[in-house]
Amino acid sequence: MKLLDKLIIKDFLKTYFFVVVMLVLVVLVLDFTEKNDTYIRNDVPSREIFKYMANYGLYLNNLLTPITVFISVIFITSKMAGRTEIIAILSSGVSFMRMLRPFLFAASMIGGASFLLNGWVLPGATEGVTKFRMNYLDKEVTSSESNVHLQVGANSLAYISRFYKTGNTGYFFTLETIKDGEMLAKLSADNIEWDTAKQVWTLNKWKLRVLNEHGEDYTSGEALDTVLSIRPEDFNLPEKHQETLKLPELGRQIKILEERGADNVGFYKIERYVRFMSPFAAIILTFIGVIMSARKTRGGSGFQIAMGFLLAFVYIILFILSRTFAENGATYPIFAVWLPNIIFGATGLLLYKTVPR
Repeated sequence: MKLLDKLIIKDFLKTYFFVVVMLVLVVLVLDFTEKNDTYIRNDVPSREIFKYMANYGLYLNNLLTPITVFISVIFITSKMAGRTEIIAILSSGVSFMRMLRPFLFAASMIGGASFLLNGWVLPGATEGVTKFRMNYLDKEVTSSESNVHLQVGANSLAYISRFYKTGNTGYFFTLETIKDGEMLAKLSADNIEWDTAKQVWTLNKWKLRVLNEHGEDYTSGEALDTVLSIRPEDFNLPEKHQETLKLPELGRQIKILEERGADNVGFYKIERYVRFMSPFAAIILTFIGVIMSARKTRGGSGFQIAMGFLLAFVYIILFILSRTFAENGATYPIFAVWLPNIIFGATGLLLYKTVPR
């Protein structure tokens, strides 16, 4: 079987890469055709367009992995079944699970590569796509933010009326300390500036009210340096910021948000769950694909490939829905994220009972 194992692995990976390239190219051509008028109107440099398409291609490769893996394994297995190779292998005394080994090994290689891409390469590509759209497609984006609310501690909430990213300056700043629904202190300032040299915030024309059981203590001043668990970058976070962080950065960001007691830490945790869940999709879908296409059919592999597309799309839709449920406050978000793999894994085990012996 060792020679046959190598042939299956080689054929599987070769078909997988061909399907990936073809699907990604088709989607990129359609995307370019749709945006071409916008590129011309906004005078987008060709270099930036090619860079965007390369980054978007990496994103599409990750998104389409369930489809590409499923189609590849069904194409290879149905071709073997059509030539009665699977019957010959099983008739020689080789078990079905032993025949599955090279398919699962190749799927594990794809899953490992997907994990590395998800953890360290794709975040940069996602950030590149986001910046390109902001710079060349979404012209309404401004260099300031208004009515910014941030949680900077377990019991501390900050508010800035308007923050200008170019000068790292915010106006009408307040920092409230609230515990059990009662305000304990309120710090306000006409403006707040980031001191790059000291790595601190400078509050100008500040006022501090501290409430206690005897009333309140009031102090004020012209300038005050203070350390807050926020930085200027926190006011310039791209949409879906968690998707632009590499795996180590994602862990550090989760720790920072947990220390602040921030409400949006769940989105970052869900993203980390997804990074570890996604690679297993290749193995599970390969397992199902081999089982579905191991029998020789009169109509050839066309119907099986169509079923492969259908099931792969069902997986992607289920993944999107489960992630949405997790982000909307599911009781057990890690279970919600893993639900597609659990359902398809159980389906594969049930289908295994029908395989030819």
